[in-house]
Amino acid sequence: MAQQALPARDARLGRPIGTVGADSPVGGVVLLLPGGEPESTRRGSPLLATAAIRPLARRMVRAAGEDSLLAHVVHYRCRGWNGEAAHPVADTTWAVDEVVRRYGDVPVCLAGMDMGARAALRAAGHPAVSSVLALAPWLPEATEEPVEQLVGRQVLLAHGTDDRHTDPELSYRLAERAKKINADVCRFEVHTDRHALRHRRPEVLELSMDFVLGTLCGRDFSRPLQDALAAPPPLGLRMPLAAGFGQRPR
Repeated sequence: MAQQALPARDARLGRPIGTVGADSPVGGVVLLLPGGEPESTRRGSPLLATAAIRPLARRMVRAAGEDSLLAHVVHYRCRGWNGEAAHPVADTTWAVDEVVRRYGDVPVCLAGMDMGARAALRAAGHPAVSSVLALAPWLPEATEEPVEQLVGRQVLLAHGTDDRHTDPELSYRLAERAKKINADVCRFEVHTDRHALRHRRPEVLELSMDFVLGTLCGRDFSRPLQDALAAPPPLGLRMPLAAGFGQRPR
């Protein structure tokens, strides 16, 4: 089926989340990739796009402290994936190029949810990308998704076991394929949680922050994250996210 023509407009970066002093260069950048729809050439709503991921960004940049982390939401040209066109992937690649143009040679983490998680995984081959955080990724064809671009990146997937919108078993299959060529892949299962991961949001935020600060700022990973990365499949790809994660001394 022919692809719909995309209106002439550009992707853009949202305002930076976080502040960096004049004498303190940016240490790393998180690009936040919101969800979307399988097919649509309409522009997405900036408010809806950022509502689910801004709390994560604010928490990350606060916790980074003197490591000078910034975050930007990526506003796609349109809200749809649109088949082979995969518009969010091109928009994400543009966004990484724009980060390099603005901030220089800094490490970038692609952090996406739903369709944004798929875009993050696809665009991971950019030389500036050091890590990928994929929350409840939409992977309609997990066995056909490329994984070679993940080599050399640290990758964390997390998925609610009761997700009825995106199939958690498909994210497991992709993680399993990726793990065969890249040891730095792990996946957490959020038991009884659904697509939006609201039920265990504090733990998901803590896990995400732990991963991003470790990959961009050189912080030590928590013991559960270390164990997940070190464990062979299936253990390291079906790691349960414990209740109270990040709320107890590590």
